[in-house]
Amino acid sequence: MSEFEGLSDHFILRMYEFIRNEVQADALAGTRLVGLPARRRADHLFREIERRGLFCRPIEWPEHLADSSCEPADWSLQRIAN
Repeated sequence: MSEFEGLSDHFILRMYEFIRNEVQADALAGTRLVGLPARRRADHLFREIERRGLFCRPIEWPEHLADSSCEPADWSLQRIAN
């Protein structure tokens, strides 16, 4: 059973677009309010969008979230090392 079962295509696309808008707002404001949980949620949504045969533009993630395999614990180590 999919976590998105019962949700309309339109709703799935809107949830994905909402995350995209938040990422863009962060970039414009120079903040980091969108984090790894949002990235993971967007990745799940994108896979569902593809599974349903829908189309959308992938989110352009900021550098600190570009690698979705990176865990939050790794972030502090990367910042210290840089």
